[in-house]
Amino acid sequence: MADEVTAELKQKIIDYLKAVSKAKNKEVAKDIGVDKHVVDKAIAELSKEGVIEYIYLGASFIKLKDA
Repeated sequence: MADEVTAELKQKIIDYLKAVSKAKNKEVAKDIGVDKHVVDKAIAELSKEGVIEYIYLGASFIKLKDA
């Protein structure tokens, strides 16, 4: 269960990105208090669902799509 992606986790990531506009996966994991491995899985799922997108500004970031 500890490495499971939940709807609650996805919502926490979405809410976090609403507050910061863009972030690195490790920043999201640290700030919401969830293991980075699990956050990476959730972010991948959110990307496939079209909710977030990856951007590259010399480094890889994520942001809400159309935000």
